[in-house]
Amino acid sequence: QVQLVESGGGLVQAGGSLRLSCAASGRAFGSYNLGWFRQAPGKEREFVAAISWSGSSTDYAGSVKGRFTISRDNAKNTVYLQMNSLKPEDTAVYYCAVDFTIWAIRRKDSDYNYWGQGTQVTVSS
Repeated sequence: QVQLVESGGGLVQAGGSLRLSCAASGRAFGSYNLGWFRQAPGKEREFVAAISWSGSSTDYAGSVKGRFTISRDNAKNTVYLQMNSLKPEDTAVYYCAVDFTIWAIRRKDSDYNYWGQGTQVTVSS
């Protein structure tokens, strides 16, 4: 069991920045990969970024590469998503999720085992 709680969402103007946090409890934090996904109204949940259990490997969706940075602090049981140069197209509910399969970083939401409740990010024009 892993419990995840996202925070840090809010309203920001285009070009601004937000930093999302996801605090985990339960299973040892350093024992699984983590991912960030997002879902806009009327759209499927999509992959944003992921990070390996050790933090040594990362992966990003092409739409956010160069603007977003995923990181983790295993001592604090927290994964972060730093979002810069935000665009209105980034508006969505953002979720963090756990992947117990650590041999590779994966992008499919169906590969992830536990999910947080989500935090709303709204980017205005």
